[in-house]
Amino acid sequence: MTTAVPTLTIAPIVDADVAAVVALWQACGLTRPWNDPAADIALARQGSNAAVLIGRDGGAIVATVLVGHDGHRGWVYYLAVDPDRRHNGYGRVMMDAAENWLRDTGIEKLQLLVRADNTSVKHFYQSLGYSMQERIIYAKWLDGREPTP
Repeated sequence: MTTAVPTLTIAPIVDADVAAVVALWQACGLTRPWNDPAADIALARQGSNAAVLIGRDGGAIVATVLVGHDGHRGWVYYLAVDPDRRHNGYGRVMMDAAENWLRDTGIEKLQLLVRADNTSVKHFYQSLGYSMQERIIYAKWLDGREPTP
């Protein structure tokens, strides 16, 4: 049996998409009170080292990914698929788009962070060939805020 690869139109975010993308991220449970998603989008759009990619099925925004790099490693954030359209291969298509964006930029390694309580996505990333790597993450808010979970 052959599995059809879904067709999405993928393009960088434009101003008119921001509210719908933030709403999708909220519907997917990706936002946190200490991170302003609109500010994250604006920051990603400021330079050439990041992009917010939108996946559309027809005219509807059904998936997103924020991809960027620090000059050495690529990172993925906000991989989102409309909850009503999950299990159609859109996540895989968006990860392929993020990987291709990084390859085109000359970045050879992609890393991503998964919250420990987000167990439902572990199998997804493993199915794409990602492996868990033991790391300890240190963080500090540069504006003096207390640490967040």
